[in-house]
Amino acid sequence: MSAARTWWSRTPLRTRLVALITVLLAAGLAVAGTTTAVLAQRHLVGQVDRQLARQAEELAQDKLDQLFGGGSVRSDRSVLPSDYSVVVTLLDGTSVDLGREATYAEYGTPRIPSMTVDQALAADGEPFTVGSSRAGSSWRTVVIPFQTVTGYSLTAAVSLPLADLESTVRRIVLVLALSGVGIVALGALVGGWAVRRSLRPLRHIESTAAAIAAGDLSQRVPAAPESTEVGRLGASLNGMLTQIEQAFASRTASEHRMRRFVADASHELRTPPAAIRGYSELYRMGALKEPEQVDDTMRRIEQSATRMGALVEDLLTLARMDDGRPMRADEVDLMVLVGDALSDLHALDPSRPLRLEPDGGPCPVLGDEPRLRQVLANLVGNVVQHTPAGSPVEIGVAAQDGAAVLTVRDHGPGIDPEHAARVFERFYRVDASRVRGSAGAGGAGGAGLGMAIVAAIVSAHQGEVAISQTPGGGTTVQVSLPLAAAVESAPQQMSADWEPSAR
Repeated sequence: MSAARTWWSRTPLRTRLVALITVLLAAGLAVAGTTTAVLAQRHLVGQVDRQLARQAEELAQDKLDQLFGGGSVRSDRSVLPSDYSVVVTLLDGTSVDLGREATYAEYGTPRIPSMTVDQALAADGEPFTVGSSRAGSSWRTVVIPFQTVTGYSLTAAVSLPLADLESTVRRIVLVLALSGVGIVALGALVGGWAVRRSLRPLRHIESTAAAIAAGDLSQRVPAAPESTEVGRLGASLNGMLTQIEQAFASRTASEHRMRRFVADASHELRTPPAAIRGYSELYRMGALKEPEQVDDTMRRIEQSATRMGALVEDLLTLARMDDGRPMRADEVDLMVLVGDALSDLHALDPSRPLRLEPDGGPCPVLGDEPRLRQVLANLVGNVVQHTPAGSPVEIGVAAQDGAAVLTVRDHGPGIDPEHAARVFERFYRVDASRVRGSAGAGGAGGAGLGMAIVAAIVSAHQGEVAISQTPGGGTTVQVSLPLAAAVESAPQQMSADWEPSAR
């Protein structure tokens, strides 16, 4: 049993379905054929029984009395029906066979048991089947009691051969068997074709899975009506494959960004120590003889150290943002931060025209004040670093649809649209050949981290940042943060567990 179960479990589903269809069809046809043959045989035997009963009645009423007057045969047997066997048992127990030789030659002699008058009365004319002297043949017999006109009590066994009936039944069975075999064979062929056609989508799923296993994540299962099991399975698989492909693409892009980030960070972190080491070697070798040279070298070493410290601090800030550490959720008035940023910008470039628009009332948001100041410092630092001195700058704060919108607009050379979508990437610089100066107001120092830090801080405050071109030339950066009154879940999202230091 275990071996059979193992063999069955290893058999392909298509073969099992065809085998089940064939077995069920064969079993159904066998039951139907057997039932048909039995019913046909019973029907034909019933006809024979009715003929025997009718013939026995005629014999008892008329013809046997012509043959037996005083207990012995006295007239011609031609009065008896053909193809019948009539055996009369006399008073002395002897039997007289009145059947025809031609009938016996064709069907054999019936083996009729001897019965007395009382036994015949007890049988009540019920037909029964007896054997024959010829193998494979049988007779249907009925025994009737009767009295002659002279008062003799006799019994007569009237029999009719069943050879023709049995031959008819055998032909019926043969026809049913042959037709059943044909139907089973045809059913197996049609069932195999139907099963193959029904399982074709599964083969497509199998080939798709094989292609995916080989590395082609773009493969999809052919669509099928979702009212079918295969259609629902295909839709589920396609949805799963889409998520897997997106996950792989996201992981690949993340790995690519990480490799680029590590390479850029390594390059940026290598430059200041190299400069410090170079100036230190000049001093050690005694190449700096004049006090002015020593002072200039110390200043440059200090600048390089400051630049490296600012770069490390920027990287640390981004790492903290990526780590998702919670921030404080204090109520901060953006108008106050903007006023301070305008003061810083005026101190950096007194000749630059500045304008606050509109000069409205307080605009409170929930957030970490030092980090929001860093956002403004980075934006203002970019304006100073990348626009000509004396070019106007407008900074605006306004409440729109439950959000505080901070706008920093300059009128410098602007940023091409092809670069605008990437300025928030880490270490991305619009002008890669630009000489990296000292740390500016934002502390990025030309490393390409200022706008990345802006985007990270704004995202941590559930806000959005966008960049566009200023009409007439220049760049406009727009930061949108939820107003304090519109934020309900911010205290749970930004707690005081982490208090970052201000730059």
